[in-house]
Amino acid sequence: MALAPRRWAAELLHFWFHRLTPHDWWGGCDMVDRELEKRFRRELEALSDMRAEDFCDRPRGALAAVLLFDQVPRNIFRGSPRAFAFDPLAQDIANMALDRGFAEALPRREAPFLAMPLMHSEHIADQQRALHMFRQLDGGASFAFARSHHRMIARFGRFPHRNAMLGRKSTPAEERAVAAGFSW
Repeated sequence: MALAPRRWAAELLHFWFHRLTPHDWWGGCDMVDRELEKRFRRELEALSDMRAEDFCDRPRGALAAVLLFDQVPRNIFRGSPRAFAFDPLAQDIANMALDRGFAEALPRREAPFLAMPLMHSEHIADQQRALHMFRQLDGGASFAFARSHHRMIARFGRFPHRNAMLGRKSTPAEERAVAAGFSW
């Protein structure tokens, strides 16, 4: 049974920012993946046919939706093409939320997550906006990470580390990039 409207958002924000650590966010832990699936897969599936506007009436609601459609699938569908299936909606929500100035209304630790779907995008315009936002929101490690993502899209027009998973053939240059460590 799906959580009541908006309750899922509060629960996801609390879980992500108060129960998980940055190591959990980026470390690829099976236990975290299973917990996210147990808690939020129903909402992910049930809400995925909604429009970006439906989530962008307030900053924290938009942030929760970005986490739901960008971060949660990367955890619960790790290693599967479904990890990226919700990206278009996450990117639409991110762009709308950023257009509305929602990043400025969020705590400094949370605001960069609004730009994360743009960093995950294989479109150069999204990458450029992500660079701008990460420079503004966090000029440190997150900006450097965004810059490395931007470079891959500028160079290849796609993320080479996704090729095998998405059934795409890699070029020798893409294979070298992945071997060099560009495989977030």
